[in-house]
Formats: sequence, C-alpha cells, structure tokens
Amino acid sequence: MEGPEHTGNHGKRPLAPHAAGLTETLEAIGTGAYLVDEQGRILAVNSRTEQFLDRPTEDLFGHDAHDLLHRDAHGHPLPRTQCRMRQAFHAGRTAQADEDYFVRGDGALLPISWLITPFDLGGHEHSTLVLFQPRHLRGPDSCPQSATTLLPELERLALLAATTTQLTSTLDVEEALRRLVALVVPRLADWAIIDLITERDEVWRTVVAEMDGEDLVHHEELQGPMPPVPGESPMPLSRALRGVASALAGPQTYQGPPDSGIAVEQRRLFDATGIHSAAIAPIRSTRAVLGALTLGRAKQPGDFGTPDLPLIEDIARRAGLALDNARLYQRQRKVAETMQNHLLPQMPRVPGLQMTVRYLPAPDASQVGGDWYDAFSLGDGATALAIGDVVGHDLEAAAGMAQVRNMLRAYAWALKQPPSQIVERLDEAVLHITDVAMATMILARLEETHDDQWKLSWTNAGHPPPLLISHDGLADYLTEGHGILLGTGSHKPRTDASALLPPGSTLLLYTDGLIEEPGHTLDEGLHRLRQHAAALAHRPLASFTDQLLRRVRPLANDDDVALLALRVPTRT
Repeated sequence: MEGPEHTGNHGKRPLAPHAAGLTETLEAIGTGAYLVDEQGRILAVNSRTEQFLDRPTEDLFGHDAHDLLHRDAHGHPLPRTQCRMRQAFHAGRTAQADEDYFVRGDGALLPISWLITPFDLGGHEHSTLVLFQPRHLRGPDSCPQSATTLLPELERLALLAATTTQLTSTLDVEEALRRLVALVVPRLADWAIIDLITERDEVWRTVVAEMDGEDLVHHEELQGPMPPVPGESPMPLSRALRGVASALAGPQTYQGPPDSGIAVEQRRLFDATGIHSAAIAPIRSTRAVLGALTLGRAKQPGDFGTPDLPLIEDIARRAGLALDNARLYQRQRKVAETMQNHLLPQMPRVPGLQMTVRYLPAPDASQVGGDWYDAFSLGDGATALAIGDVVGHDLEAAAGMAQVRNMLRAYAWALKQPPSQIVERLDEAVLHITDVAMATMILARLEETHDDQWKLSWTNAGHPPPLLISHDGLADYLTEGHGILLGTGSHKPRTDASALLPPGSTLLLYTDGLIEEPGHTLDEGLHRLRQHAAALAHRPLASFTDQLLRRVRPLANDDDVALLALRVPTRT
C-alpha cells in the first residue's frame, strides 16, 4: 500500500499486538489478502499472500506496502502519482483494477488484479483491506464467476472478511445487528429483516430496515412478536427458522391459504414493503438456530437467484456465531450483575444525612470485582462508613470482597473501638482466614456531637484519600490517618484522624478506578477529581454523584469503580 511519504527501510515498524487475530480473519479469504494501517503499513497478511509473493510474513509486517510491492509493467518502482490504488487509499473508497503488478520476493514481476476497500477494525482504529489475485489464476478453467451472482469474487471476499471482523468485535447484540444491517444494505438489498428466536423459543421480528435514499429507516410498526415456528411448514421463513435451508421468496410465495401464523405475517411484510424479491437464510450458531436473515429488493431492480444464496448463507452463518457469543456474554453479565447487587449492601437511613452510592463494573470483566462500599449503624448510634478494593476484578475478587466486608461489620459492631484498632484486627484476620492477597480500605466513624456538628474519625489502609467539599466549593483531601494496605503482614500500628464536617459539606469516598488512567500520574487523576467535585458542589447529591462519574472516570478505565457520597445538613 501507500503512505503519505517515503520512509527508510520501507517504513517498517514492530508487529501490531493484535496481528495474530487479524491474520486469522484473513485466512478465511480464498485469495491474497493483507491489511494496512492509516499510513499504508502492513498490519496482517494471510498465507495466500505469502505464497503468491514468495515472501515470509516477517518480510511484510510493518513495511509500506506501496514501496515494497508496487511496480510498473517494466518492473520499475511505480510513482505514487500514477498509482490508482494509492488514490483510492487516500480517498477512503472502494476501487478495483484488473491489470497491475507486484514484485515477488525473488524479484520476479507478478501480474495481478486487485480490490481495495476501507476496513473497520472496531473502536477508533481504521485500516484498509487489499485483495489481490495473480492474473494467471483467472483463466477459463479457474472458478468462473457467474453473471447472476450478487458481487464479483473479490468484493464478495471483502464483504465476508468485513462481516467477520465487524460482528465479532462487539459483544452487544443490538450493536451486532446494527452492523449486520449496515453491511448488507444497500450493498445487497434495500430491505433487511432479522427475526430472532429468544431463549424461551419465541420468535421476535427484531429488525425491519429500509434504505431510503441516503437514510436507513427502521419500521417499528412491522417489528415485534411473531407466531411460533411451525414444525412441518414448507414455507421459506418457517424452514429457515427451523435451520433447514435458505430459500428465495416473493409476494406470490405467500398469496395462497396460509399454513401458519408466520405465513400471515410474511404476507403482511411483503404487502407493506413492496418487496418483489427476497432471499431468506437461517442464522445459526454451532449450538442452535438463532433466527433468520431476510434480504429484500423493492426499489432495487432484478431478482435474487439461486447462485446468490451461498453468499447470503455465509453472511448469516458468521452473524450467527457473533450473535451467539454476544448472547453468552450478556447472559454471564446478567448473572454476575445480579450477584454483585446482592453482595453490595443497601444504605442505612440516618436522620439529617443524605447518602448515595454508585458501583460501575469493569467494562471488560464479568461485571463483578473487588471494589466495595458499606455503611451501617453502630450500637452507640454512630454510623460506620467504609470503602475498599480487593485486588482484581473477577469472581474471585468479588468473593474476597464479601469476606472482608462481612468480617469488618462483625468487628466494628463487637469491638466498640476506634477505626484504627478495628482495621488492625481485620488485617490480622485477612492474613489467616481468607484467600485475599492484598486490599485497601478506609473505615470511618461518623457521629453527631452535642452541639449539632458532625464529626468524622477514620483510618486509611493504603486507599486514595477521602475528599471533603464545602458548600462553597472548597475541596480538600483528608490525607491524615494514612497507613499500609491490608495483607502485608507488617503489623505496623495504625493511626486515626478526625475532622468536623462543615454544614452543607459533601464527603466523597471512592476507589482508584475513578482516578487512575494509563499514561497519566495519580496526581493528575486526583486533581481532576478535586476540580470537578468543587464545580459540582451546588448540585443535589444524586446529580453530584452521577455527573462526577461521567466527568471524571477515564475513558480508558479498565477497572471497576465504587463511590460513596454523603452530605451533612446545613445549619438552620
């Protein structure tokens, strides 16, 4: 490919960390294929590329593809201004050519045909896919291309590669369906209909979308629950939903007496959309039939033919694998989220105090983790407050968190001692009767004094310091009472600190997921938290907490976050 300017050593750079996954995707393509980044450097190649070019992968990765490969008909380096592939690359558009030349590793000139198309890797990373084929393989004896198929061979392979990459790079079912529709409409049809079978074996018409000019329009009036799948019906959609086969259909298919409720809904669909030709394929995973994909043509000319079905089947099969993965992830997420909600306690009602809590799971974990909060009433009328973080964000960390929290409650109720001494006893217990390796926490005691003030006493075991924000927006960290984290076995004595909370002030306890960000110092995160907390001091407590999470939590955060905020009353 072609970058914006020539670089030494062909612009070579280290192999991208995700190259193995990209290579696996390209292996499914039955011709030479490679991906380049935004500078035109090779990210991944398949084995056909190595074979056609007689070059091992290490001689391709990281190189500027234009400088390395492109030649004119005489074997000379091709000027960038004359390269049609380069023009399409910089314009970000799909293009193809039947006559061009690459140079092989042995110096021989290889006549090729090629197709180039933008390729979405997910997230903010963009790349370009190049498919090529030696021209001597395109003779009359080599897999002739039917004039009736939907796409030329190279475009078909590019579409299948994009389908695999885009659908498998998300674990959200709705996003996967959105991407699927965008891949096939209007490229293959101007209507896309997706019927899914739910976990309770009910059929739901999830998507009915039409490309109207430049806009994709969703027809919610045609979506919704569908009748059950008939066991013996020979009609196309019924067979697809049983996973039997793909088929062609048109308005005439459903004009006779209906054999099931699904046939009635299909007649309604054809009448409402004006589709004159449709291709219907089952969406299957390795475990079950998940639904059916219907592509329809209303305004687009021409009818689908039997040679079109293998491509649509292949797209539906890849969609099935991606949807199955997304469903499994969401099922695990729901179970874990329910578990986390049971592990984290409800807040007590304390007269005069406002209190709110938030928990946000790690985005790439099982939705549970080691971050926790707690608040409970003590026997003498004071309120205990706690925030903590057991190392890890998985089920093991969540189990350790539950152990630490429950032991803390028992010690705090029974010992009737200052926070430092309670945490010392807890630290000793963590070492001997739990599997927790390390943990941080703050334990605080909040009580109302005889002159109607609120006194906070606390000890800190290696945790980020509490933040106290006055009603007027003065924000200060409470750095006293700091000691070593739990689980070290050091047995160093811990200290307590205390402070009076000004009327109308807000106390914030939080875990490090709120402030830590890769590539930035902890001081930067603490400054960001202080700045936004001060600006939000006038907000109601629930709004204060939600806005703080939205503004402060780093986008690159890969940890869970627990947050406990309380506000003492203003003096009347």
